[in-house]
Amino acid sequence: MGEDTDATPTLNHRGFLPDHNYVTEADIISTVEFNHTGELLATGDKGGRVVIFQREPESKTEPFSQGEYNVYSTFQSHEPEFDYLKSLEIEEKINKIRWLPQQNAAHFLLSTNDKTIKLWKVSERDKRPEGYNLKDEEGRIKDVSTVTSLQVPVLMPMDLMVEVSPRRVFANAHTYHVNSISVNSDYETYMSADDLRINLWHLDITDRSFNIVDIKPANMEDLTEVITAAEFHPHHCNLFVYSSSKGTLRLCDMREAALCDKHSKLFEEPEDPSARSFFSEIISSVSDVKFSHSGRYLLTRDYLTAKVWDLNMESKPLETYQVHDYLRSKLCSLYENDCIFDKFECAWNGSDSVIMTGAYNNFFRMFDRNTKRDVTLEASRESSKPRAVLKPRRVCAAGGKRRKDDISVDSLDFTKKILHTAWHPNENIIAIAATNNLYIFQDKLNSEMH
Repeated sequence: MGEDTDATPTLNHRGFLPDHNYVTEADIISTVEFNHTGELLATGDKGGRVVIFQREPESKTEPFSQGEYNVYSTFQSHEPEFDYLKSLEIEEKINKIRWLPQQNAAHFLLSTNDKTIKLWKVSERDKRPEGYNLKDEEGRIKDVSTVTSLQVPVLMPMDLMVEVSPRRVFANAHTYHVNSISVNSDYETYMSADDLRINLWHLDITDRSFNIVDIKPANMEDLTEVITAAEFHPHHCNLFVYSSSKGTLRLCDMREAALCDKHSKLFEEPEDPSARSFFSEIISSVSDVKFSHSGRYLLTRDYLTAKVWDLNMESKPLETYQVHDYLRSKLCSLYENDCIFDKFECAWNGSDSVIMTGAYNNFFRMFDRNTKRDVTLEASRESSKPRAVLKPRRVCAAGGKRRKDDISVDSLDFTKKILHTAWHPNENIIAIAATNNLYIFQDKLNSEMH
């Protein structure tokens, strides 16, 4: 599959960089998520912080300002904890953020670290009450004997203030590390998944959850696979899918049984015996699974490929895209430096026609499902001038013929990796987390990647 040299999104872009040049572990972005309208974008980092960006409204005087995202609110979601019973440190790192659909003026989002899920309310205040009868302007209680007349308190305008408050804390339900949360289409329930179990929660009930999947064997020595990701169907509240470290997908129907240990459908690609190697099991582990917006397809990412599955065909994927096939010859060194265990995420565009996923060297890949064209782009400080055009990049295998601007597979930087990406639900705007930097790209010129 050749590189699509026509696919050159324009960078209507803000690179959100920390004030200092060195990277601390706490600054590394660990999740990125647009809300349902795309007006807000949330990032979580390894320091337990959540930063919310808001899209600027279109300006008549500055036509290019639309699409730019500015910091809206920052808050500390999780703190480091210590489990004294198990002598275990619980990191503050935010593993996932999921927005709830907006139903009033406030926004709500769920954030989770390894153990505890929290529901946050994000609201605005631009008025304050004044003219109390029993309080003065400083809030002190007045002497009742001095009150000689009654007045009606009024709301006076004030500088806009964004308030973030915790509304629920869902704790003590996971023995293992939480890797996924997903809000159901009924907007009343959500699920959380760890390595061996999936729990169903009601958004209003914090002290109990229902275990809907449990793959823990009676003897842990018999453990052959773990749950790697889980997501609800976008339209049918009874359906959800979860992926495993064995490369399988299981579609479950909550109408069939309270405990969904027996799946409705199993999506699995038969292994080619001739291609089997020591690394086969590791690279076949599914690191992310996403339903398409239509609900008809599943997008999965393993170490080397992205695959699209049709819900009506379990035997093999509908489409397979090679993300960085040139790394096949490097698996041994990638195993030794632990890169082979990196968990890359994947994303659909709003019309389900293009998929996106990350790679090394701060590269990310887009595949057009209709034209079968693909493109490799780079998120870097060098290309972070607003409205700069991104040049497609090309990696050539070791010993292969190099063209101008090609980069050799031997010179890739494996410390720079795009693990977390998000696509605006309706428009051609993408968010890319590159270590501690957030890049936002908007396609203004090219209509091929739509």
